[in-house]
Amino acid sequence: MKVYGDSQSGNCYKVQLTCALLNIKYQWFPINILKGDNKKASFLNKSNNGKIPLLELDDGRCLVESNAIINYLAHGRYLLPNDVFALAKVQQWQFFEQYSHEPYIAVARFISKYLGLPENRRAEYESKHLGGYKALKVMEQQLQKSDYLTGDKITTADIALFAYTHVADEGGFDLSQFSAISHWLERIKMQDNYLPMPLL
Repeated sequence: MKVYGDSQSGNCYKVQLTCALLNIKYQWFPINILKGDNKKASFLNKSNNGKIPLLELDDGRCLVESNAIINYLAHGRYLLPNDVFALAKVQQWQFFEQYSHEPYIAVARFISKYLGLPENRRAEYESKHLGGYKALKVMEQQLQKSDYLTGDKITTADIALFAYTHVADEGGFDLSQFSAISHWLERIKMQDNYLPMPLL
């Protein structure tokens, strides 16, 4: 099994963390999107839209979209429930992550961390904070009720939202006002086989 991605990308880190927690072995192939690695023909043959992360199975089949990948990897294991409603709750949070969380927190982080917060992107960067804090408040409300996003057990919903939340400060977000989120982050970091995001 091969995984193509950028270890500083939250979406790619989701896959690395899932593999670590589940003791899944894989080959890692770094992709530098700023240098256009994802636009090369050899990569586009595997990922039509050039997105990372990309999972390539031993039989050559490929899968993109981070949450689809981690749910595939977790199928039949403790990170993904079998109950239909419980599974839908996991997916509910994953859709929330992609539409209400990632477009704000991840983009603000990208502008700051990857691009160095250029002046011509500052207004966009600052505009992302309103939506990002709104998403964090939704998470905080849930995590005041349960240890994890869907209940008392960690699932791929938590992995999906942990990835960018735990580095939200790199996008200018202050997590000190969200105590339930802070405790949740620590619970995830205490998981057996937890893998931190690699440092630059």
